[in-house]
Amino acid sequence: MDELRYQIDLLNATNEKLSKEEKMLRLICETSNSAFLYYNFAEGSFRTVANWSYFFDFTVRNIQDLNRLYDCVEEQYVIPLREVLFIEKQHLKSQSIEIRLKEKHVCVEVEVNIVYDEEDRPADKIVRFKDVTKLVSQNDELTYMAYYDMLTGLYNRNYFVRLMGEFIRRAEDENASVAVMFIDFDDFRKINDGMGIIVGDELVQVFGQFLSELMNEYIVVSHFNSDLYCIGIYDPCGARSVDTIYKMIKKRLKSPFKLSGGQELFITVSVGVAEYPEAAKGTLELINCAEIVMFKAKSMGKNKVVYYTGKILDDFIRNVNIENQLKTAVFQQNFVMYYQPQFRTSDKKLRGVEALIRWRNDDGRMVSPSVFIPIAEKNGSIVPIGTWVIEESLQTYAEWKRKYHYPLVISLNVSAVQYEQADFIDKLMHLMKEYGVAPDEIELEITESVLIDDFKVITEKLEMLRDLGVRISLDDFGTGYSSLSYLKRLPIDTLKIDKSFIDTVITDENTRIITESIVYMVKKLGFETIAEGVETEEQYQYLNEINCDNIQGFLLGQPMPSDKIECLLADMTA
Repeated sequence: MDELRYQIDLLNATNEKLSKEEKMLRLICETSNSAFLYYNFAEGSFRTVANWSYFFDFTVRNIQDLNRLYDCVEEQYVIPLREVLFIEKQHLKSQSIEIRLKEKHVCVEVEVNIVYDEEDRPADKIVRFKDVTKLVSQNDELTYMAYYDMLTGLYNRNYFVRLMGEFIRRAEDENASVAVMFIDFDDFRKINDGMGIIVGDELVQVFGQFLSELMNEYIVVSHFNSDLYCIGIYDPCGARSVDTIYKMIKKRLKSPFKLSGGQELFITVSVGVAEYPEAAKGTLELINCAEIVMFKAKSMGKNKVVYYTGKILDDFIRNVNIENQLKTAVFQQNFVMYYQPQFRTSDKKLRGVEALIRWRNDDGRMVSPSVFIPIAEKNGSIVPIGTWVIEESLQTYAEWKRKYHYPLVISLNVSAVQYEQADFIDKLMHLMKEYGVAPDEIELEITESVLIDDFKVITEKLEMLRDLGVRISLDDFGTGYSSLSYLKRLPIDTLKIDKSFIDTVITDENTRIITESIVYMVKKLGFETIAEGVETEEQYQYLNEINCDNIQGFLLGQPMPSDKIECLLADMTA
């Protein structure tokens, strides 16, 4: 009796354990996002378990029911699914595929496993259906991000580089060429600043949509960043030549881009073109060359296409070297000041001097201001350079004034970037006070280029300076397009006639007529005149005859260090 009771208790305990395990397995199956199809080879029976109803609205009881599974998947997945579900296929341990269900739009991973008995005969086949939609979506998104630009839908920079590498390898095998067009909006910053980043982004998108229409097996288009695009062309010729594509772009830019907010914007672009193998042998080098040439197009006035030449690259490398050396020069204040004298035409007495910066680079060679000043303006180092020039010049001028007591005007060239600084006037007045220089002893020289970007703001500052007593001079008069219109609007005291007029004033009658008209007109307006580039006695005599007030040039004095100016001052005061 005790033995029987023991057996009953043991059986109950085992049943209870099995019941708990069955409950646990059922809960696991029911809460899983997977469904299982079980097939027993010996019995030929099917059974569906777990979350089967999530995927299918029917059960599988026999082989014929499997056909209903094939009807549920998209057409391209039918044959792969037949392969893994094929019951007679017995020599398979595991295999998995991905399918998509038609109506549910669910991506499903189908994994098949076969269990074999001791005699290596198939005993059981288990097919798991797992929802991997979210995972696949994430993978698709990562794949998209790896190849495409999120803003425009064009190829991104990394994938473009890869495609260009393939183009170049193919071109090397086929003895063909590959072109890169580097495209940049002109004055895009004004759109972003004036209308907002959202408008700027939409403009980038719609222009990108236009460029996408150019794509085919020979042409790939990429959005690099901001308003920069790159077009790669394999074997550019005929309908896919650079010239043809550029003409298509120019034609599209004749019409405005219509944005969702109702704005209609016209834009222009600057384009740089470089070709393999002429410009470069590798992908990145080719793209860099195209970018460098694009910057050249910008410097030539924008809204044009420029093709690669060795000289452009050499100039760029030279400018990069200058820029790197310039940073050191700014830090060490490795500059010197020269001064070119200005003389009254009537008696050849010293009227003043123009302060001119000079820089000897690391190689010991003098670098022209016309070379390094534009670079300094571009990278912002012109601000500390300009401050140094003003302070050095005023300090030197104060020393001359103390030693010689000669009435002199010191002319200072000021960059547009300096004028744009909010504290420019305060700094100038502070330095004048520090070195004891009166406002009317200073003459600030401006050019038309200073006025182009923001005429109103610059003019207001000039008026403030003139109200403080500082003299204002308009330099290089006659070289721009709007000089006459500036004369009645600018608060100026002095007008400098450009050297290009003086060079031919003796030999060309038209030049003489213009020069005489300028001098007459300026005198009527009450301005003082200075003729630049006077190099011959004949030029001087002519300018004296037409009553030009002052001259500046190699005839009476070229740019010189401060000690040479002191010699002039000593002669004038002797």
